[in-house]
Amino acid sequence: MAKANALSQGKAGRASGSSAGSQKKASNRSFGDLFWLLPGSIYKRNQGRVARQVTFAALAVTVMMAAWSFYGFLRGGMVPDFWSNLAGGAPLVTVYAPAGVFLLGGCWISFRVVAGWPRFSDFLISVEAEMVKVSWPSRGELYRASLVVVVVIFFMAILLFGFDLFWRYLFQFIGVLKN
Repeated sequence: MAKANALSQGKAGRASGSSAGSQKKASNRSFGDLFWLLPGSIYKRNQGRVARQVTFAALAVTVMMAAWSFYGFLRGGMVPDFWSNLAGGAPLVTVYAPAGVFLLGGCWISFRVVAGWPRFSDFLISVEAEMVKVSWPSRGELYRASLVVVVVIFFMAILLFGFDLFWRYLFQFIGVLKN
């Protein structure tokens, strides 16, 4: 009976339009979702280690390339005026510090995404678990399959070259193409 009353009161509260409680929950949820970004423990530390390391390396390389591009952008004189006036145009403030902050911040966020975001970490853990189940070909099978692919591509290239020659000579013979 108490459960039925609680359910009916909950429905009545939602129907009456009291959204203060739901707004508070939504605001708490938005800030609570970002706690994984702060320094803390690594989520499920011993699971999915290889997948996490490879993913972090890929993200870190991407961030490094973006920081290098940003550095080149700033080095090329594309610094906003208010930024250059900050320290009299000193390159330490206008070029090196922003690019370094971008690099360090991007690497930190990449690390925290891989290590601390539960949904993403669980995904990487399951990816590694599935990769263990994959049956990889032996060296001989891999060699034979690669050889077949190379031979077929070579044969198709020769065949297409022959078709191209045939159609070119035919169209030149009937006068569609000129020599």
